[in-house]
Amino acid sequence: MEKTLNNRAWWLVAPVFAIVAFSAIVPLMTVVNYSVQDTFGNNQFFWNGLGWFQELLDPASDLGGRFFDALWRNLLFSAIILAIEVPLGILVALSMPREGGWKVAATLVLMALPLLIPWNVVGTIWQVFARADIGLLGYALNSTGFAYNYTGDPLHAWVTIVVMDVWHWTSLVALLCYAGLKSIPDAYYQAARIDGASRWAIFTTIQLPKMKRVLLIAVLLRFMDSFMIYTEPFVLTGGGPGNATTFLSIDLVKLALGQFDLGKAAAMSLVYNLIVLAVCWVFYTVMTHAGTERADREIAS
Repeated sequence: MEKTLNNRAWWLVAPVFAIVAFSAIVPLMTVVNYSVQDTFGNNQFFWNGLGWFQELLDPASDLGGRFFDALWRNLLFSAIILAIEVPLGILVALSMPREGGWKVAATLVLMALPLLIPWNVVGTIWQVFARADIGLLGYALNSTGFAYNYTGDPLHAWVTIVVMDVWHWTSLVALLCYAGLKSIPDAYYQAARIDGASRWAIFTTIQLPKMKRVLLIAVLLRFMDSFMIYTEPFVLTGGGPGNATTFLSIDLVKLALGQFDLGKAAAMSLVYNLIVLAVCWVFYTVMTHAGTERADREIAS
C-alpha cells in the first residue's frame, strides 16, 4: 500500500509563522539596522558599520567600560541566584508531601502564589516592605540597631534584590523538582529500603539522577530570567545606589531611552542576546553530555 504525502497541513502553521515574524524577526532586523548606523535626530541616519560593536567590546572606551561593568554585575547576580535557588528548591521539593490529598493541593497552591504576582508588583511590594520608615523589614532591622538602607548602601541593595528574587522564583525550581520526584516509581524506593540504603544514598542514587532533566530546565529558566532581570530591580532601586544594581537590561534602557543613543543601544542589545544564547547553549550541552555519560556508565556496569 502506497503512502500519499499531503503537506497541506503546514498551511495551518502559517499564521504562527506570521505572528513570530511580526513580533520577533521584524523587530530584530530593526535593531540590526540601528546597530550599524548613527543618528543626530530628526530621523536622519548615517552609516557607521561595525563602529558601535568595536567600541562596545573595547573595555577602555566609555561604552565598553559601562558594558563590561554591567555584564559582570549580571553574571555575579545570576551565579548567586543559581547557587541559592537550585539547592533551596530541591530541599523544599523534598520536604513537600507526596500523598495526602488536600495537603498536596494546599502545598502546591501556596508554592505557586509568588509566581502569580506580576514582576512590577513584586518590586513595589519589596520597595514598601524594605523602607526604613513604614516597611516591616526595614523598620524591624533598624529597630534592632542595624542601619539598614537599601537606597544608600550598595551591599544592602544587593542583598535585598537577591532575597526578593529568591522569594519570587524559588517556587518555580521547587515545583519542577517536585514534578521530577513524583515521576519516580515506588519500586525504586522499595528496592532501596530492602537494601538498607540511607536517606542520603536514596537522594544521590535515585532522586537526584531522576531530577536531572527538570533541573536542566530549572537552571536554564532561572539563568535566563536572572540574567535578563529588569523590572524588579528597576522598581526597587532604579539601578542604584549609584550604578551598584545597574544590570545590562537597565543600562540598555537608560542608553536607548534616556540618552537616545539608538546605535549604541542596538549593538549592546545584540551582544546581550548572543551572550544569553551562548551561555544557555553551554549549560544545555554540558548538562546533557554529563547525563549521557552517566547513562552509558550505568549500561556498561
